[in-house]
Amino acid sequence: MNYEQDIIIDESALDIEWIDQASLALKYGRHWAVCRQELQQAEENIKLVRAELVKEAFADAEEIFGNPKPTAPAIESYYRTHHKHIQAKKDWVEAQFESNVAEIAYKEISYARKSALENLVKLHGQQYFAGPSVPRNIEEEV
Repeated sequence: MNYEQDIIIDESALDIEWIDQASLALKYGRHWAVCRQELQQAEENIKLVRAELVKEAFADAEEIFGNPKPTAPAIESYYRTHHKHIQAKKDWVEAQFESNVAEIAYKEISYARKSALENLVKLHGQQYFAGPSVPRNIEEEV
């Protein structure tokens, strides 16, 4: 995905830009959906890692805590500081970031780029891009 390149509109090929707009929006929509799916998987992974670590904490309480009946804060401290949980949280934060960026890109391609195309077509219809009908002398105008 190259958002910076895809957002650019070639004013000299508005017909091609219009033809490509729908498929471009679909491409970014799919990318956003994939990012959201990865975010949901990262959220589920956090829950899974937490459950595994809590289960481990109860199973090996004497070895981990030196007490056969650990307190809830001790168990929470155990799983929150465990490297697996920390990595799962980092993965979730990264997935959240990617999902947010993908959403912004999708909306900009789908709405802002489409609106820009519409306005450029209107300007083209009004001969905005046509050359001057009377030759201009720039030196006199300055």
